[in-house]
Amino acid sequence: MYERIDLHTHSTCSDGALSPAELVALAATRQVQLLALTDHDTLAGCAGAALACAEYRIEFLYASELTSLWRGREIHIVGLRLDAAAPALKAFLAGVLTQRVARLRAIGTRLTRCGLDGERLVDAVLELPGTPTRLHLARLLVAQGHATDPDDAFNRWLGQGQRAAVAAEWPGIEAAVAVIRAAGGLAVLAHPHRYKLSAGGLRELCQGFRDAGGEGIEVSLPGMGPADAGRAAALARRYGLAGSCGSDFHVPGLPWRPLGRFAKLPEGIVPVTERLAMKPDGSAALEARTPLAS
Repeated sequence: MYERIDLHTHSTCSDGALSPAELVALAATRQVQLLALTDHDTLAGCAGAALACAEYRIEFLYASELTSLWRGREIHIVGLRLDAAAPALKAFLAGVLTQRVARLRAIGTRLTRCGLDGERLVDAVLELPGTPTRLHLARLLVAQGHATDPDDAFNRWLGQGQRAAVAAEWPGIEAAVAVIRAAGGLAVLAHPHRYKLSAGGLRELCQGFRDAGGEGIEVSLPGMGPADAGRAAALARRYGLAGSCGSDFHVPGLPWRPLGRFAKLPEGIVPVTERLAMKPDGSAALEARTPLAS
């Protein structure tokens, strides 16, 4: 039994602020019992995080937050309990990295047309360790005085419809779910409340995700108000999706986004840990755990 888990976190291997080892050390102070490192489109930090978790006696899942498209919208799918050696997963991640670099290069060209040194900014992002993201570029724009904070950088330069915006060409959600399943993993629809979809559109997304082989949905996440949480729980029940908990942790010190979430879920929601507990071959995948000491 788990009382505190976190199945959605980020490190310096994508756009987080802490190294994998530092993230695990913080998770230990938060009494996290089960942790997944879900950096964007990479498993680069998972081996180090797994070693650190072993030292703190935290159970660890190899995982990643895969970037995909559904009807032209960017959708994130968390793959939990992944086999890092799976050939299909390696090929998928390599292809997405190529797309990320090409998109950033195109954004750099547009920034240059706007009077900034876009190519140099992008070169600096690509020199950083881990998966290159627009957030890295936004942070550099802030550091050079071209925006007041990352949100301002997106609103002024990088967001949809802005001067340097470039549309993404990610794999479809069907491909993302398929590669997670091919790697022995379980696919979870990330932060459903953040997609700018109507209620009907969100239902269609969840149905398409479920029909593709998706098995879970995040129902406990910072930033989810009662109405958002209620909608996510209703979607989980309607489409038979397991409920997942996470912080989407990036930066320490944010009181509204602490690492670790209590595992209690709304009534009628199957915990994703129950589905993670068994491997496809029927063998146990997760250890039985005792509750946290009070």
